[in-house]
Amino acid sequence: MAAIFLLWVIAEIAAIWAVASLVGFLATLGLLLAGALVGSWLARREGGKAARAVMDTARAGRSPHNEVTDGMLIGLGGVLIFVPGFVSDVAGLLLLLPPTRALVRRSWLRRLERRGPAQARGFASRNRVIVVDSEVVSDQGRDTRGDDRRDPPQRPIIESE
Repeated sequence: MAAIFLLWVIAEIAAIWAVASLVGFLATLGLLLAGALVGSWLARREGGKAARAVMDTARAGRSPHNEVTDGMLIGLGGVLIFVPGFVSDVAGLLLLLPPTRALVRRSWLRRLERRGPAQARGFASRNRVIVVDSEVVSDQGRDTRGDDRRDPPQRPIIESE
C-alpha cells in the first residue's frame, strides 16, 4: 500500500510539473482550481441523482445495490476531485461520469464476486443457520411487574492476593 501511495504521489508531481512547464505556474493553479469547482458541481449533481435512484428503487421493492454502489463511487470521485493534482482529478471525474462509473461498478462487483462467492451467495440464501449464544432464565419468582422477589443466587467468590 505504501508503494502504491508513493507511486501516486510521484505521478501527481510529474503531472503538475508537466502541465506547469506547458502553460505556466498560474495557469496550472487555475486549472487545478477549475477542476475542483467543476468536479464539486458534478459530484453534487450526480450524488443527488444517485440518492433519488436509491429511493426510487427501494420504493419499487427492488434491491438498490447498484444504486448504492454508484453513490459510493460518486463519493470516492468527489474526494478524489478535492485532492490536489491532475491524476486524482481525472480519476475523480471518471468516477463522476455515468458511463465510466457503470464500467467501474461492473468490474468492481465482478471482482468482489470472484473473491467471495460463498459470502455473496450466503446473503441471498434463505437456508442459513444462525447460532445465537444465549442463556435460559426461569420466570419463577417474578411478580407481575417483572421484579425478582427472590434473593439472588449465591455464586462462589474467588479472592486473590
